[in-house]
Amino acid sequence: MFAGLLDAARNSPFRTPFTRVQCDDGSAASVEKAVVPGRSVQAAASREVEFGSNEFFGLCAVGGILSCGITHTAVVPLDLVKCRLQVDQAKYKNLFHGFKVTIAEEGARGLAKGWAPTFFGYSAQGAFKFGLYEVFKIQYAGMIGEENAYLYRTWVYLGASASAEFFADIALAPLEAA
Repeated sequence: MFAGLLDAARNSPFRTPFTRVQCDDGSAASVEKAVVPGRSVQAAASREVEFGSNEFFGLCAVGGILSCGITHTAVVPLDLVKCRLQVDQAKYKNLFHGFKVTIAEEGARGLAKGWAPTFFGYSAQGAFKFGLYEVFKIQYAGMIGEENAYLYRTWVYLGASASAEFFADIALAPLEAA
């Protein structure tokens, strides 16, 4: 059993970030698959982006904007009611009562207070976090060499993420106070 696991681990395409996975072109039949009879689903068109290029870093930053800015903005109403509950427990008895009181006093738009600084602040933080993580990962791996980068990849990733988070929090801080 363990021999099979060891072989699977050795042959895994995910064991190192520096290997490239080669995809076979395949036919159109491999791209289209009938999920529902009579309907077909086709994969989106793809184009390659060179690893480590400015476009790659830009796409990572866009991914950060989408994953951080949108998600943090979506929970603004919950955060607003939670803060009000912490400040005035007599007026806002629990979370659901807090939503009810806020909607009764300010309408549904009252739940969206603070969405703009949250969206822009966390979008900036996500862009810096995701984009700079990849930049620092490549920089740190280049500093210690390819073999050491592989051997100590956990430390490279940890250093890259800590460095990226440092700058991401600087980008967020002014809007967090707004």
